[in-house]
Amino acid sequence: MQQNEEDLMVGEDAGSEYDGPSKSQVKRDMLALQALGEELAGQSLERLRSLDLPEKLMDAFVHVKSIKAHGAVRRQLQFIGKLMRTVDPAPLRLQLDIWAGHSREGVARQHQAEHWRERLIEQDEALTGFLSEFPEADIPALRQIIRNARKEKEEGKPPKHFRELYRALLTLIESRYRAETSEDD
Repeated sequence: MQQNEEDLMVGEDAGSEYDGPSKSQVKRDMLALQALGEELAGQSLERLRSLDLPEKLMDAFVHVKSIKAHGAVRRQLQFIGKLMRTVDPAPLRLQLDIWAGHSREGVARQHQAEHWRERLIEQDEALTGFLSEFPEADIPALRQIIRNARKEKEEGKPPKHFRELYRALLTLIESRYRAETSEDD
C-alpha cells in the first residue's frame, strides 16, 4: 500500500510542474504562422525580397508561386508555416499591415505618393522638387513614366502609366522609410 501512495504522489507532482503552453495553444500558434505565411505568399516576390527573410523560407515562397496543383500548393503552404517558426512574426505582420494600408504611417506614405504623382503630372517643375527630396530616384525612368502618364491623360486612355508612376513613387517613399527606420534601430 505504501508504494501505491508514493506512485500517486509522483504522478501528482509530475502533473503540477509543467507550466508550458497547452497542445491547443501550440496548434493555434502554428495555424496563425501558417496563415501569416499564406498572406505573405500572396505578395509579390519583390515585396518578399524586401523583407530580408531566411534563404530557405524565401526559396519556399518562390516555389509556391510556380506550383499549379491545389494539393501541392496546400502542402507547400504547410511547409512555409513550418519554416515560419524560425522567424519573428511581429515585423512581418507589421509590414503586411503597412502594405495593406492599415497603419497610419503606411496610409501617410500612400497619400504622399498620390500627392507627388498629381504634382508631377500637372507641373513640370515638380520633378526638380521631387529629385531634391529623393536624389536616389532613377531620373530617366521617372521622366519616361511621367511623359507616358501625361500622354495617357491627354488621350483619355486607361491609366496604366498613371498607376505605374504611383507604384514607382510609393516604392521610393517606402524604401526611404525603411532606410530611416533601420538607422533608428
